[in-house]
Amino acid sequence: MIIDLPDTSTNAINKKLDELREQVGAATTGRVLSLIIALGSTENDLLLDESIAAANMASQEHPSRVIVVMTDDTEARHARLDAQLRMFGDAGAGEVVVLRLSGPLAGHADAVVVPFLLPDIPVVAWWPEIAPAAPAEDPLGALAVRRITDATNSPDPLAAIKGRRSGYTAGDTDLSWSRITYWRALLASAMDQPPYEPIRSALVSGLPTEPALDILAGWLASRIDGPVRRAVGELKIELVRDSETVVLSRPQTGVIATLSRTATPDALVPLPRRVTAECLAEDLRRLDPDPIYGSALGGLEEVEYL
Repeated sequence: MIIDLPDTSTNAINKKLDELREQVGAATTGRVLSLIIALGSTENDLLLDESIAAANMASQEHPSRVIVVMTDDTEARHARLDAQLRMFGDAGAGEVVVLRLSGPLAGHADAVVVPFLLPDIPVVAWWPEIAPAAPAEDPLGALAVRRITDATNSPDPLAAIKGRRSGYTAGDTDLSWSRITYWRALLASAMDQPPYEPIRSALVSGLPTEPALDILAGWLASRIDGPVRRAVGELKIELVRDSETVVLSRPQTGVIATLSRTATPDALVPLPRRVTAECLAEDLRRLDPDPIYGSALGGLEEVEYL
């Protein structure tokens, strides 16, 4: 069910939400969090649909009230609030409130959002594209205990992930970090086998527009004493020990990776690219700070770019 409410108010939107829930006997007691999606401009309808679809899929695991905030004509003289409600089948296991702010109202998104936050449950903020330099200092980010960005969708992904360092606050994370969860697990498992030698150097190679590889290089740099290099080329991670070299590689568009090591038969492992909804669901499982992600951001300073 999708209902449009043009030129409305927060009171009118909440009344409509209550009315719709009463019609079907639904309640908000099953919600585990409020998810704010900060999209900025209203011009990108494709990103709007993709973000809502990802949130709806994640809501199957984390039933949520999803609040999408978009700005329209910021130069308009009169404040205006347009809303769209997506309920039941069109909202996964939660409910979606899309807010379009125009005029002076566009500068007060936090005040507009507050009436829709469910009481006594955590708030998470997500910027699917362009994020503020310091998410915790943003008015919407200040409402949240967990702040999720996505450098992959930025106009300059490398600059975006590097920029996360200066604005980092405990509770921040980026979906590029979640995209390499299985890569990190496989590499850690490979290193936890004989000969138990320290890693002397590492090479991370892949597309230049994939910040997940940059943050992976930063993670390695924060964990080993040797040099870590980031190159452009085939998708692979190479770890060098005194007596062996471990390589984890996969075709750019493939789903099967190869784990090879010196004097050992190659192993094939499923390692497809993770979709946004899967990464978002993972980040919503833990609302406490992720210090390892913070260390990986710090490690970016030590990465050598070839």
